[in-house]
Amino acid sequence: MDARTQQIVVFLVIGLIAGWLASFIVLGGGLIQYLVSGVIGAFVGGYLLDQLGVRLGIKNPLLAQIVTATIGAIVVVILARLIV
Repeated sequence: MDARTQQIVVFLVIGLIAGWLASFIVLGGGLIQYLVSGVIGAFVGGYLLDQLGVRLGIKNPLLAQIVTATIGAIVVVILARLIV
């Protein structure tokens, strides 16, 4: 497996974990919803935290990415529920 493929797999796994964690907080979901909300949440969380100037202070980069994506996934799910 080359480096680019590994990056994509890690990104998808982080999205899956983040979506799964977000489902505990906002309730509901299935495997596909976890993946979609987590991947979109990774972008949303990164953007929101950057715009707000929030630094999590987590030393482990993988854990920091999971927390950021989870925050974004929660926002995505709540916004989706408000729209629908």
